Amino acid sequence: MKPEPILPFGVPGTPLSEWQHSSALRSVTPIDLDVLIPPGRRLVVIAPHPDDEILACGGLLAAMNHRQQDVQLIAVTDGEGSHPHSTQWPPSRLISQRREESQRALAHLGLEVSRLDYRRLGIADGQVADSADALVHQLSQGLRADDILLTTWRHDGHCDHEATGHAAAQAAANTGATLLEMPVWAWHWAEPNDPRIPWDQARKFLLSDAQLLRKRQAISAHISQLQTDSSTGQPPVLSPATLERLLQPFELVFM
Repeated sequence: MKPEPILPFGVPGTPLSEWQHSSALRSVTPIDLDVLIPPGRRLVVIAPHPDDEILACGGLLAAMNHRQQDVQLIAVTDGEGSHPHSTQWPPSRLISQRREESQRALAHLGLEVSRLDYRRLGIADGQVADSADALVHQLSQGLRADDILLTTWRHDGHCDHEATGHAAAQAAANTGATLLEMPVWAWHWAEPNDPRIPWDQARKFLLSDAQLLRKRQAISAHISQLQTDSSTGQPPVLSPATLERLLQPFELVFM
């Protein structure tokens, strides 16, 4: 089953041109890397699906490539539910394919994949909420009080993103870790000055040209998400409009 966000994937959503005229977004304060992730503290990124770490914070991860020892990545699901009813991309193939895509994407960010602390939890795609207690337990066991825990926003509009965000928030409360949240699908359904967005908690992590290029190259590694499904005729999961919104020269983080 393919979970439906607040605004269906087939709808274009809020165009980049409207976001570029958002007074609320324009007023968000920038934040430096060493303030967001202080030196010596570990960044733990929890991705609901194995591409969300790129879509949400690929630029931040590229900026952390010289501090790889401080990075841990966790994929909650294997992303096997992205192409329902597909014979081109059945779940068994997607599990393997998306693992390979993640490895290529992380290499594009300048991370040494063979040395990276990257874990997969194997929770069923689309059913993270059903495993919420187990996820909170797993996350709580591995976290330290001085960790920076980054995940998708609890109100992102996709069931797995929201369930992962809520589990991460509880794990952070259990351990004393610092929680950061980032929107992915909210760029799709939200409006430019949307009162549902916690603008007062938002900060911008500004990306250099090199970091933005690395993020673009990392996204391009996820070919299963970028191509029309020849067996069902379904358009790419990541449409050109979606990519435009996610490749702005900054990443938004809620603190």
